[in-house]
Amino acid sequence: MLQSEDYSKNIKPVAVVRSDFSEKFGIPRQAGLVPELEARIELLSEFSHEEAVRALESFSHIWLIWGFSENEESSSLTVRPPRLGGSTRVGVFASRSPFRPNGLGLSAVKLKTIERSPDGKISLVVSGADILDGTPVYDIKPYIPLSDCVPDALEGYTAGTKAHKLKVVYKPEMLDALKEKKQALIGVLEQDPRQTYFQEPSRIYGLAFAGFNIKFKVTDCILEILDVQKL
Repeated sequence: MLQSEDYSKNIKPVAVVRSDFSEKFGIPRQAGLVPELEARIELLSEFSHEEAVRALESFSHIWLIWGFSENEESSSLTVRPPRLGGSTRVGVFASRSPFRPNGLGLSAVKLKTIERSPDGKISLVVSGADILDGTPVYDIKPYIPLSDCVPDALEGYTAGTKAHKLKVVYKPEMLDALKEKKQALIGVLEQDPRQTYFQEPSRIYGLAFAGFNIKFKVTDCILEILDVQKL
């Protein structure tokens, strides 16, 4: 009988992510929830060649296969999805939990453009990414609507746990310093970055985003930005 180690193989990164998230807190739960978020996928020198991205620009979206660099791999067969309240367990293979036998993440993102720097380095500019800055990317594949989109797919338990949106309120001048990243921040806050099963109405939270510390509190379904400080 074949064992898992018979198929073991070391994999190496092909790129690294550059995003506005220096910490895990606040990162959207799935890719595409905040389309205003922009990230760069910088190909490592071994793969930063025109041959590697030939014809990629003809696709509007791509798959990123990446590593949970801030989570240890887990051998647990069950996990507790936050959107089920943190108390209900499901099988690890029935979840998107970062605590997995192999710490791999999967994200479908929009490919905005492919940039070439004067020194020849190639980067993919994408939107809707749900990935921490500095995350290793192990593979990049084109998103193919014919096979990757399944209109009648079942949602499982996620059908009853769809994310609600918070109303974000703030003084207009507070977000002036974020400039073009303002709408991305609002989109992140609307998704409610707090843990679903551990929320303190009186607590003031801090979110590190795009070099700023965003202080906020949540009352019922209203998130109020209290302060924006440069990190």
